[in-house]
Amino acid sequence: MDNILLLMLKDFAFAFLVAIGFGSLFHTPRKVLMIAGLLGGLGHSIRFLLHQGFDFGLITSTMCGTAIIGLLGIVFAHRAHTPPVVFTMPACITMIPGLYAYRTMLGLIRLTDETGLNQSPNELHDTLHNFVLTASLLFTLAIGISISVLLFRQSSVKTIKPPAIPKLKKKE
Repeated sequence: MDNILLLMLKDFAFAFLVAIGFGSLFHTPRKVLMIAGLLGGLGHSIRFLLHQGFDFGLITSTMCGTAIIGLLGIVFAHRAHTPPVVFTMPACITMIPGLYAYRTMLGLIRLTDETGLNQSPNELHDTLHNFVLTASLLFTLAIGISISVLLFRQSSVKTIKPPAIPKLKKKE
C-alpha cells in the first residue's frame, strides 16, 4: 500500500506541474494558477488510484477524476470570482489520451502500407481498439466536466457554505 501512495504522490506532482504549465500557456491569471494545478493533480491522482489501486477501468477512472475536477471547479469559481473553465480546462488537459491517439495514427499509417498489413494481421484490430479508446476518453472528459454544470444549473453553489479558510496576511 505504501508503494501505491508513493506512486500516487508522484502522479499528483507531475499532473500538478502539467496543469500549471498549460494554465500558463492559456494565460490563466496568477491568482488561480495554483487552483488549476491542484485540481489537475487531484483529478489525475484520483484517476490513477482508481485505475491502478482498485482496478477500475480507464474510462470509469477518468470519468470520476474529471467529475471531481468539474465539481470542485464550480466551488472554486465562486470563491475566486472566476469562471470555472479558467482552471478546469488546464486541469483536464492532464488526462487527454495522447498515447492512444498516437497509436491510432501510427496504426492508420501502417494500414495504408500494403506490406505492413501482411506483417501484422492484428493491426486493424489494434488500430480500431485505440481509436475507440481515444474517442471514449475524450467524450468522458467532456461529460465529466459537464456533470457539474448540469447538477448546479437550477441552483447556485453560492448557497453552499464551505468551512472558512483563513486568509493570508499581505506583506507590506
